[in-house]
Amino acid sequence: MPASGHSRLGRRLVRSLAVAGTGVAVVALPLFGATTAAAATTTPATTAASTTAYPDNLDGWIRESLDVMAQHGIPGSYESIHRNIMRESSGNPAAINLWDSNAAAGTPSKGLLQVIDPTFQAYHVPGTAFDPFDPVANITAACNYAADRYGSIDNVFGAY
Repeated sequence: MPASGHSRLGRRLVRSLAVAGTGVAVVALPLFGATTAAAATTTPATTAASTTAYPDNLDGWIRESLDVMAQHGIPGSYESIHRNIMRESSGNPAAINLWDSNAAAGTPSKGLLQVIDPTFQAYHVPGTAFDPFDPVANITAACNYAADRYGSIDNVFGAY
């Protein structure tokens, strides 16, 4: 063994890695026990898989609903959802209509987009709460209904 403490093979390997660049070095590092480098390369992948946090307000509820809708192929835009919510409930997720024909028939309209229970049950979207007063579930079910009946919530400009 030479005085430097490295064998010819070791020097050749080091020289090859230095010439080849960092791409080979990253691959070679785990062979020499550099497990921390391998762990560091997997950390961003797990971070990227984290869930999106939405604010607990009208903007957050609409944005979360739009993400759920996109996963299920339900069309609709932020502007149309917001416009209909403001007309139906003024943004109050606990709104309930106790005076219209639905209420007189025993099925009052509920939530942000004023959905009656049978409609909510028929158009509920998996992955949301099974509660018509839940803002995200209410928006998503109502948009699913509007898509089936009118093509999209974007086509709704009055009571539906």
